[in-house]
Amino acid sequence: MSANQEVQVQETKKQARTLEGRVTSNKMNKTVTVLVERQVQHWLLGKIIRRSTKLHAQDDIGANEGDVVRIAECRPLSKTKHHRVVEIITRANV
Repeated sequence: MSANQEVQVQETKKQARTLEGRVTSNKMNKTVTVLVERQVQHWLLGKIIRRSTKLHAQDDIGANEGDVVRIAECRPLSKTKHHRVVEIITRANV
């Protein structure tokens, strides 16, 4: 494979979707639970509603409860875990 073909392969690679959320639990080994909140508009009333999702993420960095982290999608790592902690945005006040 030439260098030109490698560049084309890397450009076509899909970017992982990243989300920001707050760590709610770090009691598992190398796994954190992240609460991701988003705002959606009600389909009929038009009022803005907060919705949340709890995701499990692989934590090699060492995030603690209350930290705001950025997570990215990856291949399935276990039955419920398919995200990785990319960076810690802000640390919790302890």
